Amino acid sequence: MAARGDRAAFVLLVTPALLLSLAFYFWPLSQVLWISVTEPSPGLGNYAQLFTSASIAHMLATTLRICAVTTVVTLVLGYVVAYALVHARPLIQRAMMIGVLLPLWVSVLVRAFAWIALLRREGVVNSVLLAGGLIDRPLPMIWNEFGVILGMTHYMLPYAILPLAVQMRQIDSALSAAARGLGAGAFETFWRVFLPLSLPGLVGAGVLVLIFSLGFYVTPVLLGGGRTLMVAEYISLQILELLRWGTGTMLATTLVLTILLALGVLSRLVDLRQLFGAK
Repeated sequence: MAARGDRAAFVLLVTPALLLSLAFYFWPLSQVLWISVTEPSPGLGNYAQLFTSASIAHMLATTLRICAVTTVVTLVLGYVVAYALVHARPLIQRAMMIGVLLPLWVSVLVRAFAWIALLRREGVVNSVLLAGGLIDRPLPMIWNEFGVILGMTHYMLPYAILPLAVQMRQIDSALSAAARGLGAGAFETFWRVFLPLSLPGLVGAGVLVLIFSLGFYVTPVLLGGGRTLMVAEYISLQILELLRWGTGTMLATTLVLTILLALGVLSRLVDLRQLFGAK
């Protein structure tokens, strides 16, 4: 009887959230899927464009290239910061954690405009380099792939640092001490003990950064200047400007399925609850 009561209470607690998800999430997604196979005519013609359209192929290649570079750069920088954070003194750890979390409290729009002010031809960086005689002409640092990758890496860093720090804190420091006691050097201890034990966090952070990067919109639009077209901006262009709902919803559906696939791979590779410190 107690088990039945617990099950009934669980159903009552879950039902409102389930109904809200069905009404405001799964139903709109089903409409997007329906439009993708019915506009402008029923069938899979829209999805065939993934293999036949040169513009879509170029856009997808640009998106994958930028997302891959962003993920790699973010993981390298995030790993260094997480390692320093975990091994720092408590006071420094708190200061570093504030520095990691602070960008999350600032609008992505504000951060993108800040990068524009820094990197444009008359911006702070070019002005300093020109005044110091290090360059003869302003460097093109925005409205290209470099600017997009820089802005996206800045935004994604906390999403890499936090999971990595959680994973690193679960590594027993006695293991590294034992390796040093057996004659291993600092680098060998890191390479053969610490790094393998931190790999689940590295994989989890990498997949998270990749997932966020795939659907990024504001930063590529502002720092790409319309010259670096990624999938989210391309979807917006197809639906709002060209009114090609079939193509836009097809790409949106493909993006959602890709993200779900990436989440499925992540759940197979690492324990998501352990990755985010739930247990």
